[in-house]
Amino acid sequence: MTLIVNGEMLEMSAATLSELLLALEYEGEWLATAVNGELVHREIRGAFRLSDGDRVEILSPMQGG
Repeated sequence: MTLIVNGEMLEMSAATLSELLLALEYEGEWLATAVNGELVHREIRGAFRLSDGDRVEILSPMQGG
């Protein structure tokens, strides 16, 4: 399916948000995720089903000052 991840169009086979994060090699508990502008909490990522054309934003903390 086609997803737009952080503004980039990708062809992915991930069915859930957790599978997408794993496929894109995002790790850690400090990620913030949103799908189509709605925040998706970490606790429900495994059950959150993705659909063709979804816009996914993945934010991770940056180091520095």
